[in-house]
Amino acid sequence: MVQSRRMARVVVVTTTVAMAGAAGAVAVTSWRRFRARLTANSLVLNETLPVHSKWWRDHAKLKGDLLYVAIGDSAAQGIGASSPDRSYVGVLADEIRAVTGRTLRVVNLSVSGATVELAVRDQLPRFVKLRPDIVTVAIGANDIALWDPVAFERGIREIFSALPPHALVADLPYFYFPHNERKVAVANSIVRRVAAEHGLTVVPLHAETKHQGVAGILTQFAIDLFHPNDHGYRVWANAFAPSLAALLVERFETPPATRLTGM
Repeated sequence: MVQSRRMARVVVVTTTVAMAGAAGAVAVTSWRRFRARLTANSLVLNETLPVHSKWWRDHAKLKGDLLYVAIGDSAAQGIGASSPDRSYVGVLADEIRAVTGRTLRVVNLSVSGATVELAVRDQLPRFVKLRPDIVTVAIGANDIALWDPVAFERGIREIFSALPPHALVADLPYFYFPHNERKVAVANSIVRRVAAEHGLTVVPLHAETKHQGVAGILTQFAIDLFHPNDHGYRVWANAFAPSLAALLVERFETPPATRLTGM
């Protein structure tokens, strides 16, 4: 009887281990398939990079009463949106036209994949040759992967020192995962501190995107689960809305009925 019980326990333990192993194997396989799907989806979006870049270059040639210049990365380019003009830059441009009643030239200096260091190298030399009426800066998300706070602050200082006092600078968006959010917290403290030194307005992009909660992952991201979709870019534009409204009212004559209250 004792031996039978021992054998029964062995069978139960062996079966449990086997079931756990099978479940683990299924989980690993599912994860690998998920990662493969994300990689494939990223490649699909990568094919839109030259399309969006050309769209912005072509539109930069159009004349306007006012000049809006954007510094940034793929988010400013609108990667993940259904069309380039549905990026937050495109949404803000439409609002500027509507509120001021003036034509607008948009020079989008952003480059997909840009870090703060690359923005200093590639975008600032072009920026300093312009005299923009409106400036937005949203840069730094790509720095989180290979986080170097010293290099980040050095680059942020170079960018912010080149900006006019009316420029709007966004902090980094919400990254969801704690190990990234710890880095983002440091980055955003740098952004706010350096912006204060230069008297620049900080747009609360992190707070606006965090406010969307976990549900935002399902409704506001493109197929690569990294770039925003149309809805997500409107959330980004909403983060800029109050500061942009104040800027437009202060700097330009705007009919009261058209003043920004939100997007």
